[in-house]
Amino acid sequence: MQSVIIKKDILPSLRDVIKQKPYSKVGVLVDTNTENLCYPLIEKALPTHELIRVEAGEKFKTIETCQQIWEQLTVKNFDRHSVLIVLGGGVLGDMGGFCAATFKRGIDFMLIPTTLLSQVDSSVGGKLGVDFMGLKNHIGLFREPDTTLISSSFLATLPVRELRSGFAEVIKHALISNESKWLEISQKPLEEQNWDDLIDFSYQFKSGVAETDPYEGGVRKVLNFGHTIGHAVESCCLTTLDPLFHGEAIAIGMIAEAQISCEKGLLSEEELKGISAYVTDIFGKKKDMPSAAEIIKLMAQDKKNKGNTILMALLERIGHAVWDIGVSETEIRNSLDYYHSL
Repeated sequence: MQSVIIKKDILPSLRDVIKQKPYSKVGVLVDTNTENLCYPLIEKALPTHELIRVEAGEKFKTIETCQQIWEQLTVKNFDRHSVLIVLGGGVLGDMGGFCAATFKRGIDFMLIPTTLLSQVDSSVGGKLGVDFMGLKNHIGLFREPDTTLISSSFLATLPVRELRSGFAEVIKHALISNESKWLEISQKPLEEQNWDDLIDFSYQFKSGVAETDPYEGGVRKVLNFGHTIGHAVESCCLTTLDPLFHGEAIAIGMIAEAQISCEKGLLSEEELKGISAYVTDIFGKKKDMPSAAEIIKLMAQDKKNKGNTILMALLERIGHAVWDIGVSETEIRNSLDYYHSL
């Protein structure tokens, strides 16, 4: 059973968790950012351990980087009684967990998410994987970490753009589940948000959904709101000179998919205007968007699709979402035109 610890100071809990099993080796997976900024914050709580190092960034979330991780684990003689502590954001958590879950058919791993995005979203629910052929999270599996330790103290290490990226998932959680939380959030700028409260809100909501539907057969699909178009936009920009952060792409996706919700008569125009105004106020607008044709081409590969039908999670109203809604290319183009018109 997965253990989740949410505390400002996680060091005593980290010491206790590691002592619970007689691990043969302890590894800490870091990237070039978390080694410098986050590893010093936990180092004193760790027993003798090995550092596993990779490059930071979405463009390194690949099978090739997994090979580097597996090679380092092999060379350093990790066995099935070892544990891998993944210290990083969503990219490293997805990829590090995937490597641990497949190394020697699976070793224990712990997540210490260091970004807002990973604390409120990607560290919850057991989705692991890597990008492949330019497609987000195309290769992966479901497995919960043995322990997740979440502390808002890591947020002080983040640049504003990274913090804002994570806020997109908090906004999404409110829009699909809690109108009063949306109203509370949307009355404050980024710098006035209560992160401890929002981390707890998002974790409790997403973990409840994931526990009810661990393999995304039904209600968990509501978590994909904003992600069908958002992931395609993000993938289009992965190899450009100005790649988008995940939350920036999801912000675009939420506006576009809210417009589709409105066009289908599910969401009121007033609600659409409120969502669009707040999200663009926080994230601004991307001017050099990929073409609609490029976006739709990638959406055809989306994991939620059935046959040739693109399926989305849409807002029935603020605070409630529906899923598996078929969407036409015309509706997608209209939603992108709407985004451009803002």
